[in-house]
Amino acid sequence: MWFLSLRQWLGVELIEVSVSERWIAALGGGLSIWILVGLTAWAVPGSGALAIIASMGASAVLLFAVPHGPLSQPWPVIAGHGISAIIGVACARFIPQPQVAAACAVGLAIGAMQLLKCIHPPGGATALSAVMGGSAIQSLGFGFVLFPVLSNAAAMVLLAVLINSVFKWRRYPAICNQPAQAPPPASPGSLAAPSHEEVVTALRALDSFVDISEADLLHLVQLLGHPTHEATRAPENRGGHA
Repeated sequence: MWFLSLRQWLGVELIEVSVSERWIAALGGGLSIWILVGLTAWAVPGSGALAIIASMGASAVLLFAVPHGPLSQPWPVIAGHGISAIIGVACARFIPQPQVAAACAVGLAIGAMQLLKCIHPPGGATALSAVMGGSAIQSLGFGFVLFPVLSNAAAMVLLAVLINSVFKWRRYPAICNQPAQAPPPASPGSLAAPSHEEVVTALRALDSFVDISEADLLHLVQLLGHPTHEATRAPENRGGHA
């Protein structure tokens, strides 16, 4: 009992994915960073490149390990990094005290991403790197936003589209009306899928960001009404996370 309580307190998630899914995530993330390191090192030589790659490394985790999640989609990736970079550069330029500038950059970036519906956690690292990344980054000024930040974010999205498209159960971008697998037909006693309005109302009542797409949420509800259907699926065909 104490172990389960500790697990819940630590936030250890139940993640049931196949070995092949884990390999795809690892190799996809590694390949994308290998390509981006070359681009970034050319644009920002020295230690400045390391600060930028750190935030893109966090994006790689989301795009290849959680490709169906709302935080991993193209708009959050590109806009999240872009708006955070703009805010970070502005704070570095107009706030002389580094500690205050760093705090403002991250705080304002979070607020802007919430407002523009482009929450992407690595954007916070991008905002911070614009302030604390050193002279190599600060010398770029607002050019830092276009290259390497937006160019790297766009390249990361393109690589995620190409790599994930090879595997039929990986949908990237995750189009809302195309679930990973068509659910079985409804039967008496099964759980009925809620409407879009009911999903929105429930999420507003929860008042907390949930990192699962509406399509996957509805698909999960329907699968819960047909446990035997899911149990018959071959392990190698399972994708996503729970």
